[in-house]
Amino acid sequence: MIFKVEGHKFRSGLMACALALTASATFLPVEPVHAQTRTLPDFTDLVDQVGPSVVNIRTVEKVVQRGGNGEMDEEMQEFFRRFFGQPLPGVPRQGPRQNRPQPQEEERPRGVGSGFILTPDGYVMTNAHVVEDASEVLVTLPDKREFKAKIVGADKRTDVAVVKIEATGLPAVKVGDISKLRVGEWVMAIGSPFGLENTVTAGIVSAKQRDTGEYLPFIQTDVAINPGNSGGPLINMRGEVVGINSQIYSRSGGFMGISFSIPIDEAIRVSDQLRTTGRVSRGRIGVQIDQVTKDVAEAIGLGKPQGALVRGVEAGSPGEKAGVEPGDVITKFDGKAIEKPSDLPRLVGNTKPGTKSTLTVFRRGASRDLSVTIAEVEPDKPSKRASDREEPAQKPPASAAAKSLGLAVSDLTDAQKKELKLKGGVRVDAANDAAARAGLREGDIIMAVGNVEVSNAREFESALGKSDKSKPLSVLFRRGDWAQYALIRQAR
Repeated sequence: MIFKVEGHKFRSGLMACALALTASATFLPVEPVHAQTRTLPDFTDLVDQVGPSVVNIRTVEKVVQRGGNGEMDEEMQEFFRRFFGQPLPGVPRQGPRQNRPQPQEEERPRGVGSGFILTPDGYVMTNAHVVEDASEVLVTLPDKREFKAKIVGADKRTDVAVVKIEATGLPAVKVGDISKLRVGEWVMAIGSPFGLENTVTAGIVSAKQRDTGEYLPFIQTDVAINPGNSGGPLINMRGEVVGINSQIYSRSGGFMGISFSIPIDEAIRVSDQLRTTGRVSRGRIGVQIDQVTKDVAEAIGLGKPQGALVRGVEAGSPGEKAGVEPGDVITKFDGKAIEKPSDLPRLVGNTKPGTKSTLTVFRRGASRDLSVTIAEVEPDKPSKRASDREEPAQKPPASAAAKSLGLAVSDLTDAQKKELKLKGGVRVDAANDAAARAGLREGDIIMAVGNVEVSNAREFESALGKSDKSKPLSVLFRRGDWAQYALIRQAR
């Protein structure tokens, strides 16, 4: 049998099929194999470039060494004298306390870490936990020169420390632009894992903006980091330092594929303050915050879960003076969006105390701007807890609407309002069924129902009556010093 395809005749069979397909098909150009293949990076030039700037740090701490047999021997001897009528065998009796050897201080090696030269005149950056409690810090350069270093300052919150050695003309590192760091790009670490100096490891950036600390959005990598690497630099392929190797995720104490580095821009900001004043000054507004869940965001009309939910406001704090209230959702700070709760302390903390800033809060279904003067971080003050024992003399009977939610409430007394520093609200006398499932309990103070502020039981009942029974009811309540939202699923 003979076939005809596009003016060509040929016989049947496999050859005919092949020719037919070839005649009718359009083929794309094929790139050479070598053009599709990417070679692995070569780190040798980077090691030559940055290696001379990485140092080994050894620390020494003073330990009190007691003389003689010590206090424990004395106690054991007293025990034997009381119960056996003779001293502890083989242990000589101690002389008068004033004649005994006095405790002596002994210096012992404390640990090994890494660091890198920040300036040619001898400033070295490392981790705060590397030099913490050290009585002496020894810095060894790659050329084997060793210096006794002075601790300029250390900041535990960010785990950044700066030490100073008396030397000049040192090879300082180049600082990179963290905003240009991309997930998936190659990075390299140099340090002293387990005391093995100038060890080089490499990997890729696994993630950015990892929330593992109060003030720091860490860089996550798969670069092998082990004890002793702490304080060493994380370096990009341009030979720039983009982070300080600080933490690892591990169940065994060794590397398990996840490492965290402090972004270099945050570290430089801290180091500048440490070099200038020896300490870090941070801003605060005095509010306790929490996450905004998806259900709460929808119930209060926020739209999407964003911002920082204010659970409490410290008395006399900048937040209280600015008019921030428990239950507010802070969505912006000085015009910068707060996507998650950890964004707020970072932005406020990096603001100079005394600065006038603007907080944008979402309250009762609408946004408003509040002016706040930033204060300086100080030790937390103990706060007074509200008393739940005082009750009004008479409790009004619960309405049908309140009963359907499993709630019984009553007005606050003047004494309770004064102690709680509230203008109004209702006290939960009983919480059952739907209210209990939502997390409410006796003693809670309900301040708003469905974005409607309530001052007393009458307003509470009115707000319940106007609520949409087909949707979960958002209730802003306070427990002790903390405010939060509950979503009550109403029975239809």
